[in-house]
Amino acid sequence: MDKLVTVLICLPFLMALLPAVIKHDRIRGYAVYLCGFVIAALAVFTAGLWYARGGEVLTFDLPFTEIFDKAILAGDVFLMFLIIYLSVKHRKTVISLLSVIQTCLVIWTELFGPEAVNAHHIRIDWLTFIMILIIGIIGVAIGIYAVGYMRGYHIHHKEFADRSNFFLSMIFVFYGAMFGLVFSMNLIWLYFFWEITSVCSFLLIGYTRTEEAVNNSFGALWMNLLGGLGIAVAITYAVYAEHTVNLYDVIDFGKEAGLLIPVGMLAFAALTKSAQFPFSGWLLGAMAAPTPSSALLHSATMVKAGVYLLIRLAIAMNGNYVGQMVYLCGGFTFLVASCLAISQSDGKKVLAYSTISNLGLIVACAGAGYQETIWAAVFLVIFHAVSKSMLFQCVGAIENTTGSRDIEDMEGLAVRYPKLAFILMVGIAGMFLAPFGMLISKWAALKAFVDAPSALMVLFIVFGSATTMFYWTKWFAKILGIHESRGKDVTQRNEYVSMYFHAIFLILLCVGFPFLSKYVIEPLMNDMYGSASPVISEGNIAIMVIMICAIFVVPSVNYLLTRNRKDKTVMVYMGGANTGDNKRFVDSQGDSKELQISNWYMTNWFGEDKLFRPAVAIGALILLIFLCVIVGGAVHA
Repeated sequence: MDKLVTVLICLPFLMALLPAVIKHDRIRGYAVYLCGFVIAALAVFTAGLWYARGGEVLTFDLPFTEIFDKAILAGDVFLMFLIIYLSVKHRKTVISLLSVIQTCLVIWTELFGPEAVNAHHIRIDWLTFIMILIIGIIGVAIGIYAVGYMRGYHIHHKEFADRSNFFLSMIFVFYGAMFGLVFSMNLIWLYFFWEITSVCSFLLIGYTRTEEAVNNSFGALWMNLLGGLGIAVAITYAVYAEHTVNLYDVIDFGKEAGLLIPVGMLAFAALTKSAQFPFSGWLLGAMAAPTPSSALLHSATMVKAGVYLLIRLAIAMNGNYVGQMVYLCGGFTFLVASCLAISQSDGKKVLAYSTISNLGLIVACAGAGYQETIWAAVFLVIFHAVSKSMLFQCVGAIENTTGSRDIEDMEGLAVRYPKLAFILMVGIAGMFLAPFGMLISKWAALKAFVDAPSALMVLFIVFGSATTMFYWTKWFAKILGIHESRGKDVTQRNEYVSMYFHAIFLILLCVGFPFLSKYVIEPLMNDMYGSASPVISEGNIAIMVIMICAIFVVPSVNYLLTRNRKDKTVMVYMGGANTGDNKRFVDSQGDSKELQISNWYMTNWFGEDKLFRPAVAIGALILLIFLCVIVGGAVHA
């Protein structure tokens, strides 16, 4: 197993060289397909082998661990100098100070600090198992999508230099970093891979090199570096106070001895990476990057690094100030980001706010630290990764096809581009409709907080879910609007391969919900808490599965029964006499007018200029108060 994990971490970094050096577009595409298939197969094989061996927690070291330690130390220094160079180049020198401080802190602690207790560097358990499959399956599918998308992107955006080879190369670097992050139980290793994901995000956000892209990339960089500084402080404190760099020792000390500073610093880092208020701005700025970057880094996987770490820390946060800080930030973010999404008509921005909102709910569940909330959080991670990845890809394909990603321009998409509309509707349904997994998970979270009890979190979830339904319903209805003709779909075949795979995978996950709960989530709960019981009864889950099947069986049967019948055009009611084309009418004065239907975005109530800055201020205040309490409590002790 140790050799297999070594290959899974190291191979993507080596594969990143192929798209970087291959100049021919088609050959580079085939290389990405082949490398992606190998990575996905390795991830599935590794996870399957561990599962077949009984699913027991494994801790071990990689071969040549000492060489890896030195390479990671050198890698930290390299990343620091890379950030310094890029910051000076773009006249953002102050930002590089964060990298210098945290890197020097980690290096000093490692080289000159007290000797830490020897411990293994790698751990595989049920949470690792889930994350391996998300990265290996969903991540690779996005990589396949990226090949065709980038080809079409530069056809429509000739003003930007074609650096597709760099873009695809960074995707493979990201795969390796995420695998390393979820396998690492050594905090110094985790810190190194954490920083790589931050630098990858920074480089991809700035892909187009426009002023907006550069500014947004540095905005993302300093916020993520602030989180890296939190991990660096946690490492230093753990070494000097606890003589360990083992993440699970830190968790045990936090749970049993109440040593909350390292737990609090790690939680703080996770909040920055998962784009919670006051750090949500970096993910919104990331929407300037090409769509595969949004799907891979800023929705499906990279932001999951933050919630992954919080789920790891959950048992150490239960019932203390760190947990309260985390679940208040998460619950507040869930509600406010949902409200902000109502006021957006840009499809990618709606998805961005929805991502922040759903991450907020996962963060809140992790911060509460109850078995029931973690059960819901893990399901939310899985379903959100698949649904949101598919939605970002679909909106990117719609933009390439129609030239717009504005929701108002998606009127009648079901008639104009039925394949894209189908994928979009499945993704939207997966996010908010019963009985899809996201709604089931929200139900489980609400039930857990009601049982806790936590009145404030119940209010956050109830009103956040209501606003969620509002903006998804508006979009869904727009797709089903009236339109008279089809358009030419320029979406590449490999883009459809990835999107259809996501759609089928989402449906299978919903149908397989009982098996996922019994054979994956409950063993994870047993590892963390020593016992496991489903939050939702098997009977209720079975009813939901039957509903899922009915959702797809009934329309399919209806299609088979009516496919040979001719469509009948129905004249819709307007504010006057329909002229016969369902687009114009004659009013009471005899004037011809065009029918115009648009959504209500409530910008006077929920616009960014009304809510965003106050939300940042409130989020910062919550963090500041609780961090002061945590540090003050440690000093007093």
